[in-house]
Amino acid sequence: MKLTRIALLSLAAGALVSLPAFAGLGGDSASVQADMVQLKGTVRVSTAGTFTLHEITANSGVKVREYAGSDGRVFAVAWNGPAGPDLRQVLGSHYDQFVQALAAQPRHSHRHVLIQQGDLVVERTVFQRAASGRAWTPSMLPKDFSAEQIQ
Repeated sequence: MKLTRIALLSLAAGALVSLPAFAGLGGDSASVQADMVQLKGTVRVSTAGTFTLHEITANSGVKVREYAGSDGRVFAVAWNGPAGPDLRQVLGSHYDQFVQALAAQPRHSHRHVLIQQGDLVVERTVFQRAASGRAWTPSMLPKDFSAEQIQ
């Protein structure tokens, strides 16, 4: 029994180590290259004041914008395209919190979602062949930055 538990823990640890690194919300902007590879796209980087914008355009037409502060951490993400990106990738460590909040909402509201829970805000709209959204952690927004800038 003890050997089985050790084997399972070793497998789980190995799986975690081999997972790709994604910048995602709250993550490090150094992994934007991994996001670009995952999305099979190209990245354009621009700097504006106290933040850096990494815009990834996927071959599928999806655009993901990751906003990173001067500390290199991603404080906001936005996306649009014919379909949404993998939200597990985009929301990073906040994904489980998003899923739990989404499950608590009435079924009829899943085309347009607005979640404000703790230090997470997610707006998502899905309609026919168009998906868009944005997410941010209010406590990480730079002082001279407002949520309206996340597009």
